[in-house]
Amino acid sequence: MTEADARLYPETVDLACVLVRDQTYALDVTAVREIVRFAPLTPLPDAPALIEGVLDLRGTVLPVVDLARVLARGRSDGGLRARIVVLEVDRLVLGLWVDAATDVLSVERAALEPVPSLATETGGGCVGHVVRRPKQPPVLVLDPTALVEAVRRSGSQRSPAPEVAA
Repeated sequence: MTEADARLYPETVDLACVLVRDQTYALDVTAVREIVRFAPLTPLPDAPALIEGVLDLRGTVLPVVDLARVLARGRSDGGLRARIVVLEVDRLVLGLWVDAATDVLSVERAALEPVPSLATETGGGCVGHVVRRPKQPPVLVLDPTALVEAVRRSGSQRSPAPEVAA
């Protein structure tokens, strides 16, 4: 990092930590607009495959994806601790359904390690960095732009329309 970069970028990074299928993931808080309680979603016919539905968030229609599905970890459980992380990337707003929001982790920027080269496709290429913690499993830091791109790529695989009972 150059001296100019050091002035432009803070030395610590705050990460919003979430649980997805018992694994801790994190997002840079600068990409997180807010975290809200999970609420029932309205299915959206012909939506990209990863879009679970939409949520009316104070008058704004928010598309929501199950982060477990994006990361190829099955499905989120939708339990009492379930939350929707409202993510904003380049003026695009997207909801991420997670099993729980746990805490905010402040780490030194130098502690953000690159993903090992053999594991770059972990989570569909959505994992940008890894943070090691003493006596705890590592935290996988998600790349918000890569998450949005994964959802866009899923657009070529449309969700089937909901079945209507006769």
